Amino acid sequence: MPPIDPKQKTYGFAAALAAFFGWGLLPVYWKALITVNPFEILCHRVVWSLIFIAIILTLRRGWRETLVPLRSRRDLLILTASSLMIGFNWLLYIWAVNNDHVLDTSLGYYINPLVNVLLGFVFLRERLRPLQMIAIGLAALGVVNSVVAQGQLPWISLALAISFGLYGLLRKIASVESLPGLFLETMVLGPFALGYILWLQAHGASALFHQGLDVDLLLVGAGVATASPLIGFAYGARRLQLTTLGLLQYLAPSIAFLLGVFVYREPFNASHLLTFALIWSGLAVYTAESVMTMRAQRRLAGARPAA
Repeated sequence: MPPIDPKQKTYGFAAALAAFFGWGLLPVYWKALITVNPFEILCHRVVWSLIFIAIILTLRRGWRETLVPLRSRRDLLILTASSLMIGFNWLLYIWAVNNDHVLDTSLGYYINPLVNVLLGFVFLRERLRPLQMIAIGLAALGVVNSVVAQGQLPWISLALAISFGLYGLLRKIASVESLPGLFLETMVLGPFALGYILWLQAHGASALFHQGLDVDLLLVGAGVATASPLIGFAYGARRLQLTTLGLLQYLAPSIAFLLGVFVYREPFNASHLLTFALIWSGLAVYTAESVMTMRAQRRLAGARPAA
């Protein structure tokens, strides 16, 4: 693979940074739609994402690549499963944000990288290295502390982390690029989402055209809010090292954490702090282990004699 131009790396970093920043600020967007039922928001998110991505694919002339998976029954089944998984994840996330659980969403996306490691071990037979097991153990202690201190399982955090982890696993085995894959996933959900929106309109129960221009614009803009960070992430992922991308991914839940504590004033006491501290410690171990492994692999590759 040829070396990447430093200017391209800078563009890639800016795009990835903007993507994770956008994801981190999504609670502000969904809070602005708090008067709308979460399921209706989800349906608009699906429909307008489908339209927006179709426009992007047309401008990029990406339809040939997008339609390739339609020839494979296996890929179609996987994408159908992944569409259900991401639909559930989106719905739960919107519901959680608009029911004052922004901190739970933050915790869920902090846990997600460690869930990914565990899913790789269970489904892809990837070997767990000692420091990875320590990282997962620290995260598990964080969950246990939450159960003991709060008297209940942090189900929102776990459901978000696991559903997004399973989504990532399905997308990995489907081998479909991010934007075409998202189009096909929203295409699976699109007819049902559009049908529900039309049903609401027919019964005078829709938020669209009934709650003011600001709500209308936000519902239509949900497609841009969904797809734009993904486009930025895909652009950055092709130009950045995985280590850099891995560190940037913590930006989104960190912004959500700050919003939950300092803007939305959600309950945050010593037990919450301990839970987050254990998760953060697990992520620190995981990140350090990833960096060391990547450096070791580079040294090994550099030491191999040329063929």
